[in-house]
Amino acid sequence: MIFRQLFDSTSSTYTYLIASRKGGEALMIDPVFERTNHYLRILEELDLKLVKVVDTHLHADHVSAMASLRDNTNCVTVMGEQSPVDVVSMRVSDAEKVTIEGFSMTAMYTPGHTDDSYCFRTDDRIFTGDTLLIRGTGRTDFQNGDPGMQYESLFNGLLKLPENLLVYPAHDYKGDTVSTLAEEKAFNPRLQVGSRQEYVDLMNNLKLANPKMMDVAVPENQRMGLNLEQQREVPHVDAEGLINNAGERYLMVDLRENGERVKHGVIPNSIHAPYSCLDQHLEMLSHASSKQIVFYCAAGERSAMAVKLAGGSGVRNCAHLPGGFEAWLHAGGATE
Repeated sequence: MIFRQLFDSTSSTYTYLIASRKGGEALMIDPVFERTNHYLRILEELDLKLVKVVDTHLHADHVSAMASLRDNTNCVTVMGEQSPVDVVSMRVSDAEKVTIEGFSMTAMYTPGHTDDSYCFRTDDRIFTGDTLLIRGTGRTDFQNGDPGMQYESLFNGLLKLPENLLVYPAHDYKGDTVSTLAEEKAFNPRLQVGSRQEYVDLMNNLKLANPKMMDVAVPENQRMGLNLEQQREVPHVDAEGLINNAGERYLMVDLRENGERVKHGVIPNSIHAPYSCLDQHLEMLSHASSKQIVFYCAAGERSAMAVKLAGGSGVRNCAHLPGGFEAWLHAGGATE
């Protein structure tokens, strides 16, 4: 497995790059905007195809590179379903898998630092975001943070996992790079409390200054998705126009992954061509029907990118559904 722990010294942020092999699919966790060119260079050197970028929560201390990496690589953006970001390609919930070729990790909803905080676990390690730091825990005094919820996320969640799991946080301010759950249980001063109330009192009395980038980073990160206005800059058909004519005039192509389809349902008579392997389906789609091809996904981000990718591969007469499956449901479209 390829595993790189990358560091941004300005925000003290750790970014993680993961792939099962050189030349394969890659996933990135918590990237920083100013490091985008560095990430792209590493991807090129290792011959990796970035297919997913994950943020553990809405960051307040740096601008995320999710949008810039999406624009450069056409990757899928992934966050928890509670995230206040305007548009995210995929929203995951607790216990849901995030997968790429040869690698999978499980989402754990761990609110407390913020109300949208997630950790991501594999068999031998856990990416803890700002929920659990090395010899610390994430502050709980902004973005709907809650020390009581963080106590539950820690003591009734993370700390019940196998103690040999490697801990990889989103930040470190002292130069540490990795720990284990056993070490944190034994030596993390914020975990040496006797009760939930003792932890709440400890966190409520930290009296920390706000992050320097908070007023810039939070609003910038909230609007990093491809919004409806941007989605309508590429050929599209709105949900209302599709509902009455979907079967007659359009070939609906679902770009979502199997888990999303099972969880939320599908548009009747649509065919499945997952975005991650769309290139393998384009030639077939171009000869499959005389109808106009209309791509759809969860929120319209993947489908907007799919129209551009298809056009670049010579597939004509393509459009997409702005707002995705959510817009279809809002307009009263049928599902199965």
